[in-house]
Order: sequence, then structure tokens, then C-alpha cells
Amino acid sequence: MVTQELLIFLGIGLAAGWLAGLVLGGGGLLRNLIVGVIGSFVGAYLLKLAGISLPVGNALLSQVLTATIGAIVVIVVARVIVK
Repeated sequence: MVTQELLIFLGIGLAAGWLAGLVLGGGGLLRNLIVGVIGSFVGAYLLKLAGISLPVGNALLSQVLTATIGAIVVIVVARVIVK
């Protein structure tokens, strides 16, 4: 069961990284995966800190949306730090 949960988590991260890459440009498979996985933690933290609960009916869709928000934040912060 742990392997299945890990694969789902990585799939959510990959989808979130890909969506963030579409919004902000750039990407690649490994970069999308890394940004999406980090973004899932960042997104969950930021939404909890802001007191926002995503009212999406599907839990998987909520997780992807949360991770995408976090991935976008991660990419923006990384670009600011680099410049």
C-alpha cells in the first residue's frame, strides 16, 4: 500500500509541476516532478496559513490544485532568488 500511495503522491506532484510549467513557462519531467512535490507541501502550508479550504468535490482534484498553487509559488520565489 505504501508504494501505491507514493506513486499517487508523485503523480500529483508531476501533474502540479506540469500545470505550473504551463502557467509560468519552462519545465521538463524531472523539474516538474521536483517543483510539484515541493509545491504540494508549500501549497498545503500556505492555504492552511491563510485559512483557505478548497471546496472542490473531488479530493484528488483539490490535491492537484493545492500542489499547483504551491508549485507556482515555488517557481516564482526561485526566479526572484536567481535574479
